[in-house]
Amino acid sequence: MDVVEDSLGVDIGVFLARPLFAHLATRSPEGPRESPVWYLWEDGSLWIDGDRDANSFTSRVARDERVAVGIVDSEPRRGLIQHVGMRGTAEVVPFDRDRATRLYERYLGSDVESWDPRFQSYIRNPAESSVFVRVDPETVVARDQSYAPAPGR
Repeated sequence: MDVVEDSLGVDIGVFLARPLFAHLATRSPEGPRESPVWYLWEDGSLWIDGDRDANSFTSRVARDERVAVGIVDSEPRRGLIQHVGMRGTAEVVPFDRDRATRLYERYLGSDVESWDPRFQSYIRNPAESSVFVRVDPETVVARDQSYAPAPGR
């Protein structure tokens, strides 16, 4: 992974540990597509849960492995704008229940019983079409684009 720019002001791994949305950009015959997704940063890869039957990004990745990912943390009242952008390759890989549990815990907390029932179901009884998309970043740009907010905001 080549970090082309890092003006983030915080370790990239620490930033990626935040429960933020990633935006996965893929190619399609009709042009570029973007999918907002939850992710897990682990082992130098971005892991995105998916379903071959329900998520069209899985088939786009299978057709063309080249992807881009953008992740932004934004708090306008504080003037916080932090961004990590990645370009690299992705692969559809088998579903991993333990990895999925770690991913969902980031967003939903550790008490599985309190999760929305559909996420409980993903863990307890994953569909045969459940998969992961593993994104291996080749280049990364990490920027802090924060600003001084207007007084009174």
